[in-house]
Amino acid sequence: MAIKNIVLVHGNFVDGSGWHGVYDHLTADGYRVAVVQNPTLSLGGDVAATRQVLDSLDGPAVLVGHSYGGVVITEAGNHPNVAALVYINAFAPDTGESVSSMIADPPPGAPVPPILPPVDGLVFLDRDKFAAAFAADVPEKLAAFMADSQVPAGVDALGGAVTEPAWRSKPSWYLVATDDRMIPPAAQRAMSERAKATVTETPGSHAVFISRPAVVAEVISQAAQGMK
Repeated sequence: MAIKNIVLVHGNFVDGSGWHGVYDHLTADGYRVAVVQNPTLSLGGDVAATRQVLDSLDGPAVLVGHSYGGVVITEAGNHPNVAALVYINAFAPDTGESVSSMIADPPPGAPVPPILPPVDGLVFLDRDKFAAAFAADVPEKLAAFMADSQVPAGVDALGGAVTEPAWRSKPSWYLVATDDRMIPPAAQRAMSERAKATVTETPGSHAVFISRPAVVAEVISQAAQGMK
């Protein structure tokens, strides 16, 4: 039988409610879906929150991460209940890498995420640049709401480094969003190639998990079916 447990891990500046559309598609297909609500204050805290959900499962799962959530699943994916990893235009770091280190030296011409200077150890995206950078293909009113309801990201989360990347020992799938202006598509392709992931590409912004939930759900289902 294909794997039936799916665990969804959100990234920075949003919360787990963004997975609603993906959740609806997966549950309609019979999957049991859990959504992790990361505090996004530190990598250690987010890995602990994810492992708590994995501990509660009755069998193997596909562990899915979007954006910074990819860092979380790369570390938490070593949990024995994780059978496969799915990266949704996400960071897939190697040992010692973090979001901060991976975005520190962007190539010429690459979009730069509009991250504001930290205040009290927390960072936000520039509200006026949020839609263009994060959610260009999301309806205007929803993108504005996302900008105004941002969850702050901890500097410790951005700087959290992976110790043992799960993609080295577990199969992975990767969805590249070709219109992403937070994580350049070229960087997504390089990370997915390094992880030897099964790759799908789709038009979409950084918020592709919101704007194209059926495509995202299909990649996750492919991973679950691939682990028969």
